[in-house]
Amino acid sequence: MAVLEQIQPADVFRFFEELCQIPHGTYNTKEISDYCAAFAQKRNLEYLQDHLNNIIIKKPGTKGYENSAPVILQGHLDMVCEKRPGSAHDFKTDGLDLFIEEGYVKAKDTTLGGDDGIAIAMALAILDSTDIPHPPIEAVFTVDEETGMDGAQGLDMSVLKGNTLINIDSEEEGILTTGCAGGFTCAVKIPFIKEEHKGTIMELKLHGLLGGHSGVEIDKQRGNAHKEMGRLLNSMIKEIPFFLVSICGGAKDNVIAMESTAKILVQDSDVEAVARKTSEMKTIWENEFLGEEPGLTIDINTEKTECAMVMNEESTKRIISFLMICPNGVQGFVRKLDNLVETSLNIGVVKTEEDAVKFSSLVRSSVESKKQQLKEQLAICAELVQGTIQINSEYPAWQYNPDSRLRKIMEETYAEMYGEKPIVCAIHAGLECGLFLGKRPELDCVSFGPNILDVHSFNERLEIKSVERSFDYLKEVLAKLK
Repeated sequence: MAVLEQIQPADVFRFFEELCQIPHGTYNTKEISDYCAAFAQKRNLEYLQDHLNNIIIKKPGTKGYENSAPVILQGHLDMVCEKRPGSAHDFKTDGLDLFIEEGYVKAKDTTLGGDDGIAIAMALAILDSTDIPHPPIEAVFTVDEETGMDGAQGLDMSVLKGNTLINIDSEEEGILTTGCAGGFTCAVKIPFIKEEHKGTIMELKLHGLLGGHSGVEIDKQRGNAHKEMGRLLNSMIKEIPFFLVSICGGAKDNVIAMESTAKILVQDSDVEAVARKTSEMKTIWENEFLGEEPGLTIDINTEKTECAMVMNEESTKRIISFLMICPNGVQGFVRKLDNLVETSLNIGVVKTEEDAVKFSSLVRSSVESKKQQLKEQLAICAELVQGTIQINSEYPAWQYNPDSRLRKIMEETYAEMYGEKPIVCAIHAGLECGLFLGKRPELDCVSFGPNILDVHSFNERLEIKSVERSFDYLKEVLAKLK
């Protein structure tokens, strides 16, 4: 028996469960794209699958809607792959282990991919239906959204006839998103020089932080493991001479880093001093976080060695200095809206390569000039430590359209169904609507979705009743777009 077989809406959760059995992390989307192509072939629906694995499936309007303007239903195929420490799950080969708990769908020890598998499942249910009234549908499923919206960047929109786009990539029911921040990814590369030294290698592993979505949870001031590791190393090097061997951590630049591991080489006589400084810093963090990072842990492992290749003193200091001076977190709030982040950035991934340490950050802002300011600030930080900077996957902000017909219909429909007005807002997280509007400015876009909590973390969960209400709402909106 399928795990989700007994919950409603049955067709939506049937497709969602099938999708969850297909590995579909970012850059691993061929199989799930082929699944959608096979879906269309089986139902004799027109489809287009491009070289990136983006797929578009078209379905004619139902009776009475044949001549209505087409509606684009849009979501992304890829998911963020995060797992609980110690989990043996392989996202490249394994399907998700789903279960139901307290009204939520969850995946054992991993992200669920409700962001954005539930959008694909809803769209497939519409495409598969025989009893849901709707205009002609153009279902657009993009790839690699989570790391820079590469699928949307490369999508050929000339094959689409619709100018009304419903994006199903929001994570809070009752909210209609009508604008979002723009952004870019920034890779800073700091070269180092190696030397051979004797001593004891100590591995410092900082883990157990809550993490979360770098757009949605960035205002919660959750700890970033890389920044905290930089503080720890900086506090130690003032008193204890050591050489950095490596530093690494984080899986995605749009996930607040939950762990960071540094290996250092110290004199044998300084091993206890390192442990003492680490304990002192943990006490400082506990005082600062006031119980909001209850899982914060630092593990220390030592390895006596005769000699090892390490970064020299000057390289070690440059890399620690960058962690200290590089901006991170909220940089400003929208002046005319309460509690909406305007500008932020997140150091998500740190890797030690053969001759350099690479830092990957995601920058977001709803103000173009502030976005450019951070680009310059990061370039100056990199230059100060003899590093280089590379900007990738830049995308524009999505500005609010006061004349949106789609928003008006969706507001009215929600009020009729639930007796209250939905919240209409912009968000700090990035959505593909900004890229689509850059290619086709006449698009009328609104984003909505069911309640998905703790996205981009292994605590991710999808509320079952919210999916049912959201799907009913989508069907009613489509019925009104005649």
